[in-house]
Amino acid sequence: MGYRENYQFWCTDAYFDEETKQELLALEGNETEIEDRFYKDLSFGTGGLRGVIGAGTNRMNIYTVRKATQGLANFINLESRSHNAGDSKNESRTSIAIAFDSRHMSPEFADEAARCMAANGIKAYIFESLRPTPELSFAVRHLGCIAGIVITASHNPAEYNGYKVYWEDGAQITAPKDKQIIAEVNRVTDFAMVKTMSREDAVKAGLYQVIGKEIDDRYVAELKKQIIHPEIIQAMADDITIVYTPLHGTGNLPVRRVLAELGFKKVYVVPEQEKPDGDFPTVPYPNPEDPKAFALALALAKKVNADIVLATDPDADRLGVYAKDSCTGEYMSFTGNMSGMVIAEYILSRRKENGTLPENGAMVKTIVTTDMADVIAEKYQVKLIEVLTGFKYIGEQIKFFEQQHTYSYVFGMEESYGCLVGTHARDKDACVAVMALCEAAAYCKSQGRTLWDQMIRMYEEYGYFREGLESVTLKGIDGSQKIQEMMRAMRQTPPKSFAGLKVLEARDYGADVVKDMETGETRPTGLPKSNVLYYKLENNSWCCARPSGTEPKIKFYMGVKGSSLEDSAEKLQELRRALLDFAGVEG
Repeated sequence: MGYRENYQFWCTDAYFDEETKQELLALEGNETEIEDRFYKDLSFGTGGLRGVIGAGTNRMNIYTVRKATQGLANFINLESRSHNAGDSKNESRTSIAIAFDSRHMSPEFADEAARCMAANGIKAYIFESLRPTPELSFAVRHLGCIAGIVITASHNPAEYNGYKVYWEDGAQITAPKDKQIIAEVNRVTDFAMVKTMSREDAVKAGLYQVIGKEIDDRYVAELKKQIIHPEIIQAMADDITIVYTPLHGTGNLPVRRVLAELGFKKVYVVPEQEKPDGDFPTVPYPNPEDPKAFALALALAKKVNADIVLATDPDADRLGVYAKDSCTGEYMSFTGNMSGMVIAEYILSRRKENGTLPENGAMVKTIVTTDMADVIAEKYQVKLIEVLTGFKYIGEQIKFFEQQHTYSYVFGMEESYGCLVGTHARDKDACVAVMALCEAAAYCKSQGRTLWDQMIRMYEEYGYFREGLESVTLKGIDGSQKIQEMMRAMRQTPPKSFAGLKVLEARDYGADVVKDMETGETRPTGLPKSNVLYYKLENNSWCCARPSGTEPKIKFYMGVKGSSLEDSAEKLQELRRALLDFAGVEG
C-alpha cells in the first residue's frame, strides 16, 4: 500500500482504537505530515526501534511496538525449540526481562511488549517502575532470561521513544542474531498476525511477573564490588562534595543509593531535575553531552562549592562530568573520552599497585574513541581491543573472553559518554561510572588535587589528545537520501590529506577493506561490515564519517594530538573544517 492507503486503513480499521483514529483524522489536509507518518514502517534496526511518538507506521506507538514484539517472540520461540530439540528433560519456560525509562508512553509500551510475549508463551519479568538500562542488562543474566527489552530513546528529545533488544548474555543483539531478528520482525506484515492477551490472564497463566526490589538489591551489590579503596572513601567522606542530576530520568534512586551506602555524605541532587518527567522541562535536550543540560547543576555546584558535578541521561547509561580546576576555581567540562580515561587510569594504576590487575587483562574501546587509551593500555601492559561504534560490541567482547578464556575484561568505553567497570552488566553503565569517578575524585583529593588536575597530569604524561564530533541532522526521505549520497561521494573520491595531514591509511568498513595509501596494499578490517569510513592520518591524527543507526544524522568524528591544550584545540578545529569540506557540509 502507498502512504495514503495506509493512512486510510489506520483511520477506518476496527483494529485501531478511537484515540488513534482521531489523532490521524486531525491531520487531514497536512499532506506532508501524513506522508512522513506512513511512507514507510518504522524500521527495526540492528538495535531495535527508535522514533517520534505518535500514530502511524513510521511512529512509536502501541501497534508498532506490538508488531516488533511479535517478530522478536517468533525468533525467541524458534531459538528455544532449536536449543531444546531432543531434550525431553528440559521443560524450563523461556523468559524475557523488560524495563522502561521516564519517557512518555514508556510504561504502556513495556506493558504491551510483556502481554505480547505472554500471548506467545514467553514469560515476561517486567519492572514495577522505571529502571536504568544497565540494570536491565544485569537482570537478563541474573534471571536466566533468553532476552531483554528496554523501552527508552536514551538522550533523544522528549518527542522520541524507542525499543532496545538484549540477548541472554546481557548485551544488545549483534550479528548474526540482529539480522535474524530483523527478518522475523519484517515477516510480521499484518496486524492480524500479532498476538496479545490481557494482563490479568497473563498473570494467572504465570507468564507476567512484576519485579523490583530483589533485582535492585543484587544490582547495587554488584556495583559496590567494583570499589578498589573503600578506606579512602571513608577517610574523605566529609571532605568531598558531589552535585548530581538525573535529568528527570532513571538514575536518581540507584545513584543516590550506591553513593550513600559507600559512605559519601555530601551529595546534592538538583531539586528541579530530581523527579522523572518525560517532558524534560528544565533542559532543551536531556543529554549530558550538551553543556546546557548542566546549567542548574553548575549553579548548585557553585553554591555548595562542589568538587565534581555529574549528570546521567534519562536511561542512566551515559555520564557527563564537570570538575573544578584548582588553579582558577572554575568548573571544567570533560568529554566522554576524558572522563573515560580518568576512570581507566584510576582502575589500572590502583589495581597495578595492589596486585589485582590480571596478567591477561584487556581494555576495549570503539574505533572513534581516543587514542590516549592505546598509550595507557601500553603503559599498564593490558591488551587494547578496538571494536565498531556501539557499546554492544564491547559487551560482545566480554562474552568472547568468557567463552574462549583469552582475556580478563578490565574496562571498556566509547567516546559518547559511556563506559563499563566490571562485568555485572554488558552495556554502558552510568551508575557504576558515577561510583568510579567519585572514588577517583576522593583518591585525588586525598593527594591534594582535583579530577581536572588529574586530567592535566594525564595530558602531560600521555600527550594532549583531543577529539571532536560534528553531527548533521537531515530528516525525512530527502535527508536519508542526502546522507546516502554523501557517503557514496566520499567513497568515490578517497582523499590524500586533511588539513595538511597526510592520509596514511583509509578504512572502508562497509567494503571490509583497509588500504595503505603509500603502498596501495589492502587487507581486511577484521571487524563486521558497517557503513563507516575511517582515515588514519600522520601525527597521531584521524577522522571518520558514519551515519547514525538510531537518528536521522550523519556523524563526523576527528582526533588529534597536540603539544598543549591550545595547540590540540587549534589542530582539531582545522581538521574539523577539512573533514566537513570533504563531506560537502556547509558552514
